[in-house]
Amino acid sequence: MTDVEGPVYEPGHGLLRGRTAVITAAAGAGIGGATARRFLEEGARVLISDAHGRRLKEYEAELAAEFEGVAAFACDVTDEAQVRALFGTALRLHGRLDIVVNNAGLGGTSDLVDMSDEQWSRVLDVTLNGTFRCTRAALRAFREGGHGGVIVNNASVVGWRAQAGQAHYAAAKAGVMALTRCAAMEAAGFGVRVNAVSPSLAMHPHLVKVTTPELLAELTAREAFGRYAEPWEVANVIVFLASGYSSYLTGEVVSVSSQHA
Repeated sequence: MTDVEGPVYEPGHGLLRGRTAVITAAAGAGIGGATARRFLEEGARVLISDAHGRRLKEYEAELAAEFEGVAAFACDVTDEAQVRALFGTALRLHGRLDIVVNNAGLGGTSDLVDMSDEQWSRVLDVTLNGTFRCTRAALRAFREGGHGGVIVNNASVVGWRAQAGQAHYAAAKAGVMALTRCAAMEAAGFGVRVNAVSPSLAMHPHLVKVTTPELLAELTAREAFGRYAEPWEVANVIVFLASGYSSYLTGEVVSVSSQHA
């Protein structure tokens, strides 16, 4: 089965009007950048963040030329002081925080038998520990604010499905799923929802750099539509989870995937 006409980019409908959001790993390329654009199209005020300061400022300028309500703050999610500064900046800019999208993650390919401690620890620290640090900061801000909030984490289908060379990334993403479910149960008492998206194959420049053409072709062949997802297709689901349309969802991991095996 193929999607002959291709996906249609829907216009914004004001689903996040008046809301304020922090999005990590949002320096233009991939799901984070696409989510920032979609949030702005839906009426949100957005603080984008990334460890790559130059690319972050370039994307801030690009978005600011089209939208109001966008700002940027460089942050490495492996550094607790920088995470605290990020959330402090969001509150200082807007006086409140409504949505946090934890998109920061790090992949790579290495068979476990040859994997170094440094490779394992680096992927876990960015992908799982970074999500933990930002989730903790968000929950503290939401509890203090007293008006609820939404967290959307970025997991991956490899948290469910085995893939050679991805033990560190799969372990990290499975951890993000478990973190999402546990955080949701704890946060429900003060009106906060915590969910995750689990994409299969969303194309972006970094993926091309760390994945062989042969593996990309193999992964694409597994998709029911015979193509990879556009980053904005994943961002659309993040918008849904951040909006009032998902008001009864918490602790859920939503697969954004057309894999059939």
